[in-house]
Amino acid sequence: MEKQIIFIVDDEKNIRELIKYNLEKSGFIAEVFASGIELLKAIEDRIPALICLDLMLPDYDGLELCKRIRLTPKYMKIPIIMITAKTAEFDTIIGLEAGADDYIKKPFSINEIIARIRAILRRGNMEQEESDTEIIRADNIIIDKNKRVVKINEIETSFTLKEFELLLILIEHKGKVFNRDMLLEKIWGYDYYGGTRTVDVHIHALRRIIGEDKIKTVRGIGYKYDSKEK
Repeated sequence: MEKQIIFIVDDEKNIRELIKYNLEKSGFIAEVFASGIELLKAIEDRIPALICLDLMLPDYDGLELCKRIRLTPKYMKIPIIMITAKTAEFDTIIGLEAGADDYIKKPFSINEIIARIRAILRRGNMEQEESDTEIIRADNIIIDKNKRVVKINEIETSFTLKEFELLLILIEHKGKVFNRDMLLEKIWGYDYYGGTRTVDVHIHALRRIIGEDKIKTVRGIGYKYDSKEK
């Protein structure tokens, strides 16, 4: 099997080298960058399987860099894990809303970061191998599961990996109510270290994209996709 390439962007050399060493020990190819400009130059030549992105860089704000990647069609589907010393929940929410697929706080366990990387890549690989129905439709939304493309009113729309997975599961089970723990387990997996607040952040992001009225909050339980189709 071809080794997957992981990009690591951090202005602290010891952190870059620590992650690189352990990723390569775990069977990945790891490339390290000290700035946002270095990253942007590198992804013009090759697309990584995943990017580990520090929030505080010398030339770019990590949030702005994440947004820039998400707004570029060629790069928008690259999973991004944000790494930062900031610990407030507010910072976590901002990071996820900027388009990050996951968020790790410093100081971190190297085993934790490798587990997170593996979980994101594993879910992506599993979805690519699925052979069931490729096209899912609900109201004005069309999802091509194999190509990971979402169209709203016939216009292709950008979603992060987790936003896509969350939207897909809600639409595939239209009308079914999922509590936060169920969604956390199905989308983020057993080895996710975050809390159910992560689900709320992603639901909020989905509502902004597809419309506030499509995903209903069932008080005291969770969320469901409320289709207008009869």
